Amino acid sequence: VHSQNSGNSTSSTPSRKPQSSAPKVRKSVSSRIHEAVKAIALCHNVTPVYESRAGVSGETEYAEVDQDFSDENRTYQASSPDEVALVQWTESVGLTLVNRDLTSMQLKTPGGHILTYYILQIFPFTSESKRMGIIVRDESSGEITFYMKGADVAMSTIVQYNDWLEEECGNMAREGLRTLVVAKKSLTEEQYQDFESRYNQAKLSIHDRNLKVAAVVESLEREMELLCLTGVEDQLQADVRPTLEMLRNAGIKIWMLTGDKLETATCIAKSSHLVSRTQDIHIFRPVATRGEAHLELNAFRRKHDCALVISGDSLEVCLKYYEHEFVELACQCPAVVCCRCSPTQKAHIVKLLQHHTGKRTCAIGDGGNDVSMIQAADCGIGIEGKEGKQASLAADFSITQFKHIGRLLMVHGRNSYKRSAALGQFVMHRGLIISTMQAVFSSVFYFASVPLYQGFLMVGYATIYTMFPVFSLVLDQDVKPEMALLYPELYKDLTKGRSLSFKTFLIWVLISIYQGGILMYGALLLFESEFVHVVAISFTALILTELLMVALTIRTWHWLMVVAEFLSLGCYVASLAFLNEYFGIGRVSFGAFLDVAFITTVTFLWKVSAITVVSCLPLYILKYLKRKFSPPSYSKLTS
Repeated sequence: VHSQNSGNSTSSTPSRKPQSSAPKVRKSVSSRIHEAVKAIALCHNVTPVYESRAGVSGETEYAEVDQDFSDENRTYQASSPDEVALVQWTESVGLTLVNRDLTSMQLKTPGGHILTYYILQIFPFTSESKRMGIIVRDESSGEITFYMKGADVAMSTIVQYNDWLEEECGNMAREGLRTLVVAKKSLTEEQYQDFESRYNQAKLSIHDRNLKVAAVVESLEREMELLCLTGVEDQLQADVRPTLEMLRNAGIKIWMLTGDKLETATCIAKSSHLVSRTQDIHIFRPVATRGEAHLELNAFRRKHDCALVISGDSLEVCLKYYEHEFVELACQCPAVVCCRCSPTQKAHIVKLLQHHTGKRTCAIGDGGNDVSMIQAADCGIGIEGKEGKQASLAADFSITQFKHIGRLLMVHGRNSYKRSAALGQFVMHRGLIISTMQAVFSSVFYFASVPLYQGFLMVGYATIYTMFPVFSLVLDQDVKPEMALLYPELYKDLTKGRSLSFKTFLIWVLISIYQGGILMYGALLLFESEFVHVVAISFTALILTELLMVALTIRTWHWLMVVAEFLSLGCYVASLAFLNEYFGIGRVSFGAFLDVAFITTVTFLWKVSAITVVSCLPLYILKYLKRKFSPPSYSKLTS
């Protein structure tokens, strides 16, 4: 009809007239597909980047004007990998994004033609609006089009009525795809000019600027033409399933917080084995009022050992009215999946778990929307992935693959806890034993304020005589890394806090008091006749006791530990010759010098050995009996 009425204009472009007239009647499938692909190719924030090739340094300005747009040296950059995936798909079907700047973008058709579009306005994606929009003007025809894409919950009320969107969204989500709805609206020049003036006015307002700008944009978002629905697969990394299995066996409860649709989140939870195929899943129905939340919580309470799937909106209502009850029930679940979560909600859930359970939380994320959650948790782990480095930069630990979490916790985390506990308590024991000796010494001599060990002896005791063996405890390990990964139940033992508690602290205090008392009283009893040598004797026994106690504490010997023990002993023996004026009460003024001939006698050696044996042997016997009758879990594996 159009081509007949057009009269004299038919001769100018006869080939295009039948195509342009077809949509007026019934919009053919091919034209609808063409519109959809064009919308996907235009509505995004992707920028094509061309790698500069060697040998064309002199042709830079020429390359700017007439770029070859060759496929092999083009890469796409965007804030989201989903956007890049969609633009790469439009390239695969023939419509390629070849250039983009602040004001325009260029697309290349399969025939090699370049289509230029001017960017009039762009409305970026936010976690609140869940959609993004762009207004472009076609250079060739001058048509102004408003394209928009976003989550189905946001877009379903914006697009014209249809009978397929909800069903297809559900189908794609059940396959584990992230869905986006794409729509458009054609604008006349007058409509756009009116919008632009209102939009600029809203941007200049001083009060409630964001609300006014959003209201102006929403005035455009009405009765938009639905073009298509896209689905992007967020592929699981290698070994996600065994890693989650390992974490569960280690006694760690796992919650999955995601912005995806309920069906997508459920599908990913099943494919990653966070929720087993046979396990019951309780899907929390959408609730909006207190009464609905109460009914749904009661229904959930009746179910036992089932995974919970809840949306962000329902979670908000439950936490508003029944915070304590909800958290108590959710913590009993083997797994919890929170879908449609905003970044602030993710952080709120982490803080809620910390407050209600008093347990340590670890947040793991790979995107910018996980940063608030990572920073709210006790420990944040960022994964460097396709979504950029925001998460890894904000986290305490940065890893490249999810599977590395297993080794980070089971091996390094476990060793760190065990070694820190041993080192902390040993440093305390080292200080307390010498304090006990000084206390005993002072009490024997009518509480006279005479120091037992002078100057360098005190410095040497804290440094070269005992430092290397004590700090070599950081190399100690009870089981091999392979064993720790094979038996994650060993990590579960740590939650009992048996390595560092009030009980272990008091045991070390008692050991320090016992050994300090034995060393001092032993020295005073055995060396009554040669009292002038009491410092040399007690100090020698003290050093030997410390070295033996380190040996008693170590579970797996490392060659550096052996070196540290002998190096410390060697340093002490060598210093006996040089520091003889220190080995006497009152130092040189009292005329108390170390008798080198005396310390080489058998009497000196057996008496020092006797004191050392009395201070250490009972502890060795007790340790042996404890291991015999109540062995720790790791010893069953090592044997």
